[in-house]
Amino acid sequence: MMNSYRLHYAPDNASLVIRLVLEELGQPYECVLVDRRAKAQTSAEYRALNPNGLIPVLETPDGPMFETAAIVLWLSERHCAMAPPPGSPDRAAFLKWLFFVSNTLHADLRMLFYPKKYIGPDADQQSQLQQVLRQRLHQHLTYLDQAAAARPSWFGALQPSVLDYYLACQIRWMALYPAQADRSWFTLAHYPSLQRLCAGLESRTAVTVACEAEGLGPAPFTQPSYANPSEGSAT
Repeated sequence: MMNSYRLHYAPDNASLVIRLVLEELGQPYECVLVDRRAKAQTSAEYRALNPNGLIPVLETPDGPMFETAAIVLWLSERHCAMAPPPGSPDRAAFLKWLFFVSNTLHADLRMLFYPKKYIGPDADQQSQLQQVLRQRLHQHLTYLDQAAAARPSWFGALQPSVLDYYLACQIRWMALYPAQADRSWFTLAHYPSLQRLCAGLESRTAVTVACEAEGLGPAPFTQPSYANPSEGSAT
């Protein structure tokens, strides 16, 4: 039985969220690169860990886990940190926003980045879908900014939660991807509470370590630049 964690990752992918949480928790872990250029995520070996062929997978003492929200929630419960514990009066609100970020915000981002997978090859239909999604994402961010403005202990506080890191990574990706598209719709300053959250995270040791490992630059959330990793590809 393994005594630590093994993270199957690609630079600047959803695995970044897991890396940040593991670093924040101070847990030992090993990284295994999933070579996206070689489509390693579609191999039989990788699909034995995650039949969906998506990144990340975290191998744990309880077996391999996939789905980013499930992994970070499991880690927070296992290590009693970075989230209101079960039974806390703050638990319901935390779970509500964690799964909003996972099931609504992240899902819409995937459609924005990969419209062809959802609507087919027609370029006009893809453009129309992306226009709708940008409007939806703006509304999602407005809701989240309002929630963060209340400064609950589990969202944008001095001690970050798993929700903070999950959202900050998605904010990073909104500013950068898809590389060919017009991204003028997104300005972090329009969401001041989220901007404060992101700026606060950038001073964390966990973020410094992750940035060095994946080549993310000194301000990965507030002034993001494309990843320049020592190994692997973000796309």
